[in-house]
Amino acid sequence: MSQRYAIPSTPQVISATPTPSTNIQQDSYFAPITRSAARKRHTSPNSIPESPSSDSSDSSVEKRARSRSRSPKTFARQQKARSNPTAPANANVSAPSTKQPSNGSVNGHLSPTSAAPASSSYWRTFSRSPSPLGLIPIHRHWRSFIHRHEIPRKVLHVSIGFFTLSFYSRGISSSVIHPYLLGALIPIASLDYLRHTFPGLNRMYIRVVGALMRETEVEGWNGVIWYLLGAWTVLRFLPKDVAVMGVLLLSWCDTAASTVGRLYGRYTPRLRRGKSLAGSAAAAIVGLLTAGLFWGWAVPRYGFTEGFMFTGQLQLPEPVRNGLLGWDIGQATLGGWAALGVVSLWSGFVASASEVVDIFGWDDNLTIPVLSGLGLWGFFKVFC
Repeated sequence: MSQRYAIPSTPQVISATPTPSTNIQQDSYFAPITRSAARKRHTSPNSIPESPSSDSSDSSVEKRARSRSRSPKTFARQQKARSNPTAPANANVSAPSTKQPSNGSVNGHLSPTSAAPASSSYWRTFSRSPSPLGLIPIHRHWRSFIHRHEIPRKVLHVSIGFFTLSFYSRGISSSVIHPYLLGALIPIASLDYLRHTFPGLNRMYIRVVGALMRETEVEGWNGVIWYLLGAWTVLRFLPKDVAVMGVLLLSWCDTAASTVGRLYGRYTPRLRRGKSLAGSAAAAIVGLLTAGLFWGWAVPRYGFTEGFMFTGQLQLPEPVRNGLLGWDIGQATLGGWAALGVVSLWSGFVASASEVVDIFGWDDNLTIPVLSGLGLWGFFKVFC
């Protein structure tokens, strides 16, 4: 009995569902196999060798499909590589920086300050936003009040219009104001140049006036420079009433367009980048109301009309009046509220158009007063 059923020196445990890789001798014991186990036995894939000394790899693992990257930078690099097939394949791969960290050891990692050239800020490489939150410290603490709605900046913007009306109500001539604007423009522009030259001065500048800045102005020119330049241009070269209207349209129409455009611009068609139909309509309405306030209330109340182009009447040009229509001077003259209504409509149109148009990428604090002033000057030159 003991010889027939001898116990082996090393017992072997046989699974009820042996794998294909298990070497089973013909004289071994086979346990009953169910239908599901047999189905798995025939459909299971071959095992992948895990020997560390093997240099070959399974093609089904190495050539597994990957999802295509949707990054715009990756797509741009692919397009560039297709257009220039002679470029090396590793042209866009940068070697790790070997810059010494603060503790004096080289760790082989990419240093944030070396991700971009020294002429530009390194955060531009990491962020896709044109105005990423975090460049100005106060914007992080007042995200809605300062960063999103720009309340301090808009309050300053609007207040310039009330100061302009106050100067007009006291009879101050535009020839007296524009030298002061030029006197403020020169040191402010010089300081802006110096802060871009010295990073320490730029950081201190941002701490002081950061609430009035946009984060795109950290590396660009401050909007106050263009504001002063636009106001100085119209007050220096245009008639008094046209110059005052140019400053008022800049102060109030631009603010209205920015506010309404940020709130409702997503629901209306986009006219160009950063300009929506809602913002342009707001600029037109505020421009119409501003013209009615100035020529319909301020001018009759204070009466300082010296150097004005619009005196309350509009006339058709003489070639049209005499040559085409044959009207006399009385028939071709429009006065009173009708003339004020026409001028207000034209003011709203030029305010909206100057807010939308883009001239060489210039700041709208410069283009709005200059273009609206030229539009009013040309209109009065023809019909007054």
